[in-house]
Amino acid sequence: MIPAFVGVTGLPRAGSTLLCQLLAQHPEIHCEGHSSPLCNTLLGIRRMISEDTFFLSQLDTQFEQSYAHLTSAMQGFLRGWHHDCGKKAVVDKNRAWLHAIELLLHIEPNAKLIVCLRELGQIYGSIEAQHQRTILVDFIDHLADFDRFGRADMLFAKDKAIGAPLISLHAVADLPKHVQERLYFIRFEDLMERPSACMAHLYSWLGLSPFEIDPDHLVIGLQESDSHYHMKYSHKQARQVSKPKRHDIPPRIQAQIETACSWFYQLYYPQKM
Repeated sequence: MIPAFVGVTGLPRAGSTLLCQLLAQHPEIHCEGHSSPLCNTLLGIRRMISEDTFFLSQLDTQFEQSYAHLTSAMQGFLRGWHHDCGKKAVVDKNRAWLHAIELLLHIEPNAKLIVCLRELGQIYGSIEAQHQRTILVDFIDHLADFDRFGRADMLFAKDKAIGAPLISLHAVADLPKHVQERLYFIRFEDLMERPSACMAHLYSWLGLSPFEIDPDHLVIGLQESDSHYHMKYSHKQARQVSKPKRHDIPPRIQAQIETACSWFYQLYYPQKM
């Protein structure tokens, strides 16, 4: 049996670690919890084969056959990655899945993505709070020397931790309807307030049997590496769902975020507008 493919993607500090922990509670789901290299590897295969002279020369004389070879090979690679999961569905976590959604659906048409969202000021606040706890260590992309406003500005740049997935999220509106229908958006705040109801609805959308989680007694899975991110993005798991303390965001920074990303608030947090 080929398991249904479910990608977990979205914004950083938006609950993907907790979400994967909750998904793993369901007996029909295989979810390792930590970020996977599968998406990056498929993108790497596309880049490599696009520069291979033998493959390119075959496209001139037998395009359909050669392209079918590539499709089958990439599909086999994706399915082979989790070949031994033995469950009805397999969860693969990587923020790049949203960017690669059309590639994914070309090789796995029934794939679905769960997109994690959170109010942007609180995402920035979570990152800044962790930086203050580890201030003697720099970010992997060297943001420690900036002041708070400058660091916030950089985090929202198009190639940085918040900005890169935010661009992919903004581009969802340009996707065909049948692609958008493969996406499920879940807000961190809703997951914290109503974990059982949120997960029951999500399990149903995934086509799985009804299952009720116990938010106060969660199983701890594999711990994702934090040193890989210079300890700036914690992936700690907990025994129970516990609503985090709200971060106090400087008004100037919050106003800048809401102005620059007004489209995000209009779509996902209209109550703030």
